[in-house]
Amino acid sequence: MKKAKTQRLKKAGWKVGTAKDFLGLTDEEAALIEMKLALARSLRERRLAHDLTQDDVAKQLGSSQSRVAKMEAADATVSMELLVRSLLLLGASRQEVGRIIGRKTAAPAA
Repeated sequence: MKKAKTQRLKKAGWKVGTAKDFLGLTDEEAALIEMKLALARSLRERRLAHDLTQDDVAKQLGSSQSRVAKMEAADATVSMELLVRSLLLLGASRQEVGRIIGRKTAAPAA
């Protein structure tokens, strides 16, 4: 969030914080969520870069289009293992998957 917007919200009496703060997550829980989100984003980006539909990916995985949609949305029912397996199926190397997981997200505005 932009700093000016954060200041306006605080001035109006709103409390501004992170999802981690709001949900009361530990550092480890927040890190796992960030990793899962990064894997899901990367899956979608890789699928689009290969000009594939969700149905195309689903057929390669032996799954359904709706499952791929859930994967790309980082749905709670989707395991990180399935996300990694899907990325590998779409040609990602182990090193690329490691880089995806290791990416730091931008810090929230204070």
